[in-house]
Amino acid sequence: MTTTFPEGFLFGTSTASYQIEGAVNEGGRCPSIWDTYSHTPGKVLNSDTGDIACDSYHRWQEDIAMLADLGVDAYRFSVAMPRVMPVENGAPNAEGLDYYERFVDMLLAKGIAPIVTLYHWDLPQYLGDKNGWLNRETAYRLGEYAGIVAGRLGDRVHTYITLNEPWCSSYLSYGGTEHAPGLGLGPGAFPAVHHLNLAHGLMCQAVRAEVGEAADLSVTLNLQMNRGDADAVHRLDLIANRAFLDPMLRGYYPDELFAITHGICDWNFVQDGDLEQIHQPIDVLGINYYSTNLLAMSDRPQFPQSTEASTNPGASDVDFLPTEGPHTEMGWNIDPKGLTDLLVRVWDDYRLPLIVTENGIAVVDTLETDGNGDKAVHDVKRVDYYRRHLAAALDAIDQGVDLRGYCAWSLMDNFEWAWGYARRFGLVYTDYETLERIPKDSFLWYRDVIAKRGL
Repeated sequence: MTTTFPEGFLFGTSTASYQIEGAVNEGGRCPSIWDTYSHTPGKVLNSDTGDIACDSYHRWQEDIAMLADLGVDAYRFSVAMPRVMPVENGAPNAEGLDYYERFVDMLLAKGIAPIVTLYHWDLPQYLGDKNGWLNRETAYRLGEYAGIVAGRLGDRVHTYITLNEPWCSSYLSYGGTEHAPGLGLGPGAFPAVHHLNLAHGLMCQAVRAEVGEAADLSVTLNLQMNRGDADAVHRLDLIANRAFLDPMLRGYYPDELFAITHGICDWNFVQDGDLEQIHQPIDVLGINYYSTNLLAMSDRPQFPQSTEASTNPGASDVDFLPTEGPHTEMGWNIDPKGLTDLLVRVWDDYRLPLIVTENGIAVVDTLETDGNGDKAVHDVKRVDYYRRHLAAALDAIDQGVDLRGYCAWSLMDNFEWAWGYARRFGLVYTDYETLERIPKDSFLWYRDVIAKRGL
């Protein structure tokens, strides 16, 4: 097997604004739906919030210095819409745009390519108050916002990613209750699915209008890699994967999706011309991968007339079975071959260059101090996880996949959404009391991989 990555392959790492920035009341920023959700009792473990997070808003220069020490080719971070568009129908916030412009300029000065995620879940609360992604107008507001960011940052950005994981922004957030706003509408999430797809298309057009072909365009999907009963796998593929892949990359929703959701969704929110708007050419598709699922068909009714909370509406007759271990602290199985299989499948079906925009593991990290006062975290499991998944990425390349890069999740421990600060994914240990950053053994290992350009 190949052990060296191709010339031009981008090694990077990823973060998201609400998870690391903090400073929620500074710089002209308005509240987001995640501010509201995290401050709602019982929504986030230990009542944690992103109010301070890693304080990267103030420590951004220190964080970029860490990236330079790591030796990454690229850094994927998100721009916070609440910093850029804090007033509904108001002028863009110059202070917010200035912050991200300084950030991009320093990355470039360090030789690091900026990969900008335009939307990573922190929707301004004023849009949340108008039903958020259930409201078609939200898609148009995101299109306007994307044009404003691209107009300021321009061709200095290597890749613009429109959306991060619209599966989470729709099914987890509106179908279920696990993510903001947590409405638990079950099949009531399908309008959010469509409006996120529409936003992607409008954002693509807005970015292209500002930068043309000078920067790559992308979207990041957390596609499910399911195994087990073929009927169950096919059903979840339609709901979780092709509901985004097909309109974005082929210009249509699969008829089978309409068939399996008959009786729980009439799709009357899809208007004439929407699919042409959604189907915009992109340069590379971002893939977030962590684990696989094992599925089986049950004997429950296939089409319940129900609006109960569900993150898989239209698949109420599918069981998610326990997976073989080992498992991470998130309860997710470790299945590197799933990454290979997913990359090969998407490449075979859509023939589009790919980049792994997130891949990582939560483990229990122990901060140790030696006799000289030096601090370290010996995260052996994380090193093994990354070694095996990078090998899986190389296996996909060997099978002909045009894989352009790999971003480890995450640069540092941060606010892990509904899990608060109880789960650590970082290459760098964050001491939440002092906000000190301590590189873990995985940081040192990944730095060596990047330097060698392979395993």
